[in-house]
Amino acid sequence: MTKIIGLGNALVDITIPLPDDGWLKDFKLPKGSMQHVERSIIDKLLEKTAAFNQQITSGGSAANTIHGLAHLGNSTAFIGKTGKDRLGTIFHNDLINSSINPHLIISETETGTAIAFVTPDSERTFAVFLGAALELEPSDLKQEIFTGYDYLHIEGYMVQNHKLIENAFILAKNSGLKISLDLASYNVVEENLDFLNNMIGKYVDVIFANEEEAQAFTGLSPEPALAHLAGICEIAVVKTGARGSMIRSGNETHHIDIIPVNVVDTTGAGDLYAAGFLHGLAQGLSLDKSGKAGALLSGNVIQYFGAKVPAESWTNIKNEIKKL
Repeated sequence: MTKIIGLGNALVDITIPLPDDGWLKDFKLPKGSMQHVERSIIDKLLEKTAAFNQQITSGGSAANTIHGLAHLGNSTAFIGKTGKDRLGTIFHNDLINSSINPHLIISETETGTAIAFVTPDSERTFAVFLGAALELEPSDLKQEIFTGYDYLHIEGYMVQNHKLIENAFILAKNSGLKISLDLASYNVVEENLDFLNNMIGKYVDVIFANEEEAQAFTGLSPEPALAHLAGICEIAVVKTGARGSMIRSGNETHHIDIIPVNVVDTTGAGDLYAAGFLHGLAQGLSLDKSGKAGALLSGNVIQYFGAKVPAESWTNIKNEIKKL
């Protein structure tokens, strides 16, 4: 069985639907972005939106992907850093309950929190306090953690910690793992462009990007961006929202349609797409069938608030993937 380990920010997600875009302007949060804020700002945002529905779950981009992979029956693990607080316990227990092997380093700092504001058009905007997650250091990663795994999946939100990411890449390659990277946010790409240019061609085998992230990295529109990414990685995936996704490896290109559903919240759509796609690769499926598995998971999660697929949906999802 293919074994997949994730590395990412161990965060607890708080998903809050907003009645209109004006709230984002009041909060000085660019729509569709991910902004790092202090804990005091998180507290103020929660206070100002206390009247709205709030859904609390364990999260973080790579952790969401690993949860999806675990629910599909893959052998998984996750590396991250949490605090000794209630949110840290929530995060740890969620890994255990999902049969994910936890490699959690414990800090005196509070566990990280990510607020996902969802506007009526289902777009999400993040305000993130990384907390303990920000303290994950290169020395926290040991060679033996990666031994026995086949893939390392890393979220792009981590790339601001250059030394940590490069060390993870080196340790994973020394253990013979393939590396999957989700670029995760266009503004993070823009801020770390030189580092990403250096690292991706050197270490990354599978890369995921939406069209904004692909453009931020390459300066190109989706199809030329896909070709550029496939020129430096073994497999490139560019997601184009309602137009579906494109996959390229060498000269082989596939266009994958979305699954038509009632969109409630796009939070986690990219994370779950990566889960479905990596599951397809792990099962030896072709690129197009792996893409269809990704679209299936993505289409399921966006029907609900938050970045998790309801437990009762997984049996049907697995049956649909078997048909591929």
